[in-house]
Amino acid sequence: MRNGSVQHRPFFKILVANRGEIALRVMRSARQLGLSVVAVYSDADRDALHVRQADQAVRIGEALPAQSYLNIPAIIAAARVSGADAVHPGYGFLAENEEFAQACKDAGLVFIGPSPQAIAALGNKAGAKEIMKKAGVPIVPGYQGADQSDEVMLAEARKIGFPVMIKAVAGGGGRGMRLVTSAACFADALRSARSEAEAAFGDPTVIIERAIRNPRHIEIQVFGDSHGNAIHLGERDCSVQRRHQKLIEEAPSPAVTPELRARMGEVAVAAVKALRYEGAGTLEFLLDERGEFYFMEMNTRLQVEHPVTEAITGLDLVELQLRVARGEQLTVKQQDVKFAGHAIEVRLCSEDAAQDFMPQSGRMARWQVPDGIRVEHALQSGSEIPPFYDSMIAKVISHGATREEARGRLIVGLEQLTALGVTTNQAFLLSCLRHPGFIRGEATTAFIGTHREELLAPRADAAFDTTLAGLLLYVTNPRAPSWRSGRSLSATFPLPAKIEIAGHVLELDVTRERDGSYTVATDGRQDKFEIEQLGPDTIRFRHDGVMDSARFLRDRDRLYLQHRGIPLAVTDLTLAAPKAAASNGGDGKVRAAMNGRVVAVFVKPGDRVTAGQPVMTLEAMKMEHVHKAGIDGVISAIDVAEGDQVTTGRIVAEIGV
Repeated sequence: MRNGSVQHRPFFKILVANRGEIALRVMRSARQLGLSVVAVYSDADRDALHVRQADQAVRIGEALPAQSYLNIPAIIAAARVSGADAVHPGYGFLAENEEFAQACKDAGLVFIGPSPQAIAALGNKAGAKEIMKKAGVPIVPGYQGADQSDEVMLAEARKIGFPVMIKAVAGGGGRGMRLVTSAACFADALRSARSEAEAAFGDPTVIIERAIRNPRHIEIQVFGDSHGNAIHLGERDCSVQRRHQKLIEEAPSPAVTPELRARMGEVAVAAVKALRYEGAGTLEFLLDERGEFYFMEMNTRLQVEHPVTEAITGLDLVELQLRVARGEQLTVKQQDVKFAGHAIEVRLCSEDAAQDFMPQSGRMARWQVPDGIRVEHALQSGSEIPPFYDSMIAKVISHGATREEARGRLIVGLEQLTALGVTTNQAFLLSCLRHPGFIRGEATTAFIGTHREELLAPRADAAFDTTLAGLLLYVTNPRAPSWRSGRSLSATFPLPAKIEIAGHVLELDVTRERDGSYTVATDGRQDKFEIEQLGPDTIRFRHDGVMDSARFLRDRDRLYLQHRGIPLAVTDLTLAAPKAAASNGGDGKVRAAMNGRVVAVFVKPGDRVTAGQPVMTLEAMKMEHVHKAGIDGVISAIDVAEGDQVTTGRIVAEIGV
């Protein structure tokens, strides 16, 4: 496959066709090369940081991605009106969209990426496997035929042998991907994968692959230029995943020896040269327990996890992209690529790990990043997290001389990062980094599934966090006497309180002692606190002879607390009226668990259902979530239709007994 349709010419103003931290990352390297930058934004991002930091910003549509960030004509029009002469697609869907690359070329814009032909050939998983097979790259056995009928797909799955993996041929990020362990659940998994693929990429076509048990997910970063040069920049281990989406990435991989790295790198470079590929790319492999590797797909773009490669090589990968797009030769040869130390990246996502990683949206009331560690983000206190886009809100990257040093620095950085107001996976990430299996470098793609209960288990001092929350609710209550240091002449008596924390409702008593300390009692536990300092967002206190501190945010009857890196949300129920109805569907109402779009309705009025039976599927932040019946009964009403956008808590179906 020749790559002769990439345009090369000098450019001076770049439009970044993406949002948030991706846009800011590209802008940073562009400015270092003396280039002007243009942002695009949807109505939901009107006041976003990437909009304010660009030299120019152009509105491209409403909030939904299809009406804005995936709206190719609107983006091309924005480039024209702003005077941009090049377009960087970021590292989202448009970066692997051959129609977008072609539209840029037709408009006379330099597309900072590979040619439309290369994107088309390699973006289709079925076609990419055939190309790689011819180039001598080992591939996973499977089926990628044109016949997509349910009968043929099931028959092919049986030939391959369960378990199998269903994958959308277009796109990535885990969308349209399902692990199927038996023929009995194949039909449902196939329907779900097709639905998600259609919604995400506009193409329901899927392939089937043999599921490699307990593999590692290893990817090789490659670059090619228009002069026939190609290099690899080593591997990244992306095995820690949830819902087939990466959460933790590191370079180098604990499982890859120098010899294996050389083999995988040689294969990857040979493929790039055979394809005459230009720009940044990533070959993704499964590495089995025997050390054999199999090609999965090639991403024709920069990856979210590229900072770990930058950390160990000292190279700016966005700068390399820009230089290759201008027609320059790669500034580094393979023999010049050196690897120094170890780097680990975690993806901070606005999601609730305890609720099957349910996406969260809302206002990030307090946001503060630590010094001394790389954090890629586009947030500030007061930023809105909209429900329309990916749930990843930041990346935290550490680098150390050894893996253990990098891990330790990352833990400290995560503990010091403050994200209050929207539920994130911060505590879950810390739990992963501290798990013995991760410490030993043993994590495979089964890591989260295997250790989920351990990773989600309450901390040993979770009960202490409860009493600390009770203290903070008391001393920050505008209806209570203001805190003052020193002794008190007031009579001491306990004040009862009721709080909700981590889904549990607890009663406790708070007492201001005559010596100025506070005692908080709950469930047979009693903690004594001496407050040293109480600021608008920080408390310093002594407990059992230890000086400690915590950050907090009080928002009426809501308290957001972060102690030793673990964020908690607490609600003061002391004066709250009893809830009128159950929110878990026990009252016969099925409620939307988040803001999202209805992608499938499985029942109709009059159907009899049982508790736990799927009723409909909603998609939010690029993930599908099945909503189930809370009770046995008969569907009395369906209050939404496929394609509808719904808000959290809206009744979507009703069940009568």
